[in-house]
Amino acid sequence: MTDIRPIRGGEDEAVIALWTASDLTRPWNDPVADLNLAKDGATSTLLVAADEVGISGTVMVGFDGHRGWIYYLAVDPDRRRSGLGRDLMTAAQDWLKKRGAPKLQLMVRSDNEAALGFYHRLGLERQDVIVLGRRLDG
Repeated sequence: MTDIRPIRGGEDEAVIALWTASDLTRPWNDPVADLNLAKDGATSTLLVAADEVGISGTVMVGFDGHRGWIYYLAVDPDRRRSGLGRDLMTAAQDWLKKRGAPKLQLMVRSDNEAALGFYHRLGLERQDVIVLGRRLDG
């Protein structure tokens, strides 16, 4: 049986390997730094789906005091379409509800049709917003 719980010591490498296998990493985002910030943050966590085989899914969750945010939702390619992604989203939503978050948001790259379809099936709706950004790390 798969257990969804906060990440534990010694699991970082497996998590980053899953993110890489799921094509979530990008050269401009350091996954180790992202993972450490989420683990060490007072308003964030990284939940993992783990069983006797190892880490098969992740979801990074944060609450900025106004909205909940979801990042790094990943499911092992061999475990996709098993309901694990839905279970991870439910666990993330539960984490946010316990902290009083009234809404959750996430960003999906516009060319990621598979992810857009997955979130649509979960009842998430496109929002009429434009995301703006600027790198602060040089």
